[in-house]
Amino acid sequence: MVNWMWEGDGMSQEHLDFLLDDRRQVYIRHGGTTLPADLGNGLAAYLSNSPLADQPYRVSAKFRCDGKDRMIDIYLAQVAKGRDAIKDMIELMRIAQKRYGELYDCTPGA
Repeated sequence: MVNWMWEGDGMSQEHLDFLLDDRRQVYIRHGGTTLPADLGNGLAAYLSNSPLADQPYRVSAKFRCDGKDRMIDIYLAQVAKGRDAIKDMIELMRIAQKRYGELYDCTPGA
């Protein structure tokens, strides 16, 4: 599942910050990994023992796209055996942000 949110049209900057802070607290409790700086502010984690266990592989990032804050969450039920799930989720976030920029005609990171 991919969830996209952006500042404006009923979504305030404060609300995006609240959502990311909430996710950060959960991801850190589960050994979350901070995303590379070029992807904005976010983390990736495997949440095996939580109410979110139906989609335990999670990555969330708040990033800028042409001066506005955006947020993408990606949730996966499973990752192929033998894969580095965290590394793969970080790369999926990179792809999602690039695609977001294409769809919404903005430049991620700007």
